[in-house]
Amino acid sequence: MSRSEPMVLIRRTSSGLQRGPLEVFARQLRERVTGGRWFQCLITGDRELQRLNRQFLGKNYPTDVLSFPAAENAGTFAGLGEVAVSYQRAREQARALGHSVDDEIRILMLHGALHLMGMDHERDRGAMARAEIGWRHKLGLPASLIERASA
Repeated sequence: MSRSEPMVLIRRTSSGLQRGPLEVFARQLRERVTGGRWFQCLITGDRELQRLNRQFLGKNYPTDVLSFPAAENAGTFAGLGEVAVSYQRAREQARALGHSVDDEIRILMLHGALHLMGMDHERDRGAMARAEIGWRHKLGLPASLIERASA
């Protein structure tokens, strides 16, 4: 994948999302969070997230975000990997938390990028949550589902 390819792909959503602002945010994540390392984000629907969750994690339900790190010996690919976001999950979470769908998608993109960087909130005793909160503040994002749930 070349750096001229889009970092954000929107598929199977009738959401009216604008790729441009999300692409700008993805570039911010690349410059500020991932140390210049390229990644790609797919924004799609529950059906595709459920399929990916079942295929790769053995969990047969839709989820809000999944991360797929690039293989260490991926040859010429110098990127971190890919993130997939469910528009439907983002919309529901945004409503519940009182912020925009675009902001929720940005929060999920950040969460996915941190996973691509090797962080794992299920095993790291809060290190990823602390990093996510710090980056969320620096990037001007509202509180995430994880942060509000732990408050």
